[in-house]
Amino acid sequence: MNQLRLKSLAFKISFLTAILVGTIILGVSLYNQPISPFLIATISAIVIGIFVYFLFLFYVHKYIEAPFRSLYKTIYNVKVEDGFKDDIVISSEPMQQIQKEVSAWMVNRSAELDDLKKLETYRREFLGNVSHELKTPIFNIQGYISTLLDGGLEDATINRNYLVRAEKSVERMINIVDDLESISKLEVGELIVDSSPFDVYALVMEVYYAQEINAASKNIKLVFRDPYTAFYVDADKDYIRQVITNLITNSIKYGKEGGETESRFFDIEDNILIEISDNGIGVSKEHLPRLFERFYRVEKGRSREQGGTGLGLAIVKHILEAHGQAINVRSSEGVGSTFSFTLPKVK
Repeated sequence: MNQLRLKSLAFKISFLTAILVGTIILGVSLYNQPISPFLIATISAIVIGIFVYFLFLFYVHKYIEAPFRSLYKTIYNVKVEDGFKDDIVISSEPMQQIQKEVSAWMVNRSAELDDLKKLETYRREFLGNVSHELKTPIFNIQGYISTLLDGGLEDATINRNYLVRAEKSVERMINIVDDLESISKLEVGELIVDSSPFDVYALVMEVYYAQEINAASKNIKLVFRDPYTAFYVDADKDYIRQVITNLITNSIKYGKEGGETESRFFDIEDNILIEISDNGIGVSKEHLPRLFERFYRVEKGRSREQGGTGLGLAIVKHILEAHGQAINVRSSEGVGSTFSFTLPKVK
């Protein structure tokens, strides 16, 4: 009820009261009868009741409705500033509308607080993981340099070996920093997907050639299930190359000696399904839901020995999500793993 309606109602009630009292007094006068004490008491009660009623309305307006109106106006202004002007509802019952707005505000603030708590937990875990990942190669380098400075530099059997190890630790640090930069851009949505047609079978071949030496070090074969058939997809070739490289590198790292990495392609309606499988150590079921979290490792010690940064699968996930796709995994411990994803066919 706004102030204008309040004044209008007060005027109408006052007018009707005046007519009522005037009519009673006039009627008594016409019959030339004295006014009884009961009538006086009744009229007094009516007048006092009306006065109390309007006094009540005044205080309701001043101490209840006015503050709520101020709150309603604040909510309105906040919505306008935040770009939610289309969500504003002009209600004929402002008190009910205010109640709804305040309830919605409380729900939103509660959700925001939950999100902030999750972000804080995520931040702490991230800083802890980054610190731990960088400490390992830094301490290794420090140890190698200390050994060389303590006399190992003059020993030909030691100096080269330790310098090579230090170089590998530096390379690992560079890889961690590069992967951190990549995933940071992916997570804040800075990835610009530049889609163009290309043959994804041929792209996997290119990655196979690039990983031949890496695979040969563990006597792992890189094979295709089916003979060459061109499968043209519409995606960002450079980013998909990174996806395939990460998956194949992963299969080599955790593949068994003398095993194989196999790629398959399936033409499914408007998409091409790509599968990359290995017969390596596999992953147990309880680890699968967290496999694509950054820095998550199934076996931490073994992962670091293999030189991984713990970010490869997280990068794969974000690149495919930027393409509107998803990564899936099937794995059995001691049997191997299969990673699969789809890309849209060229129309």
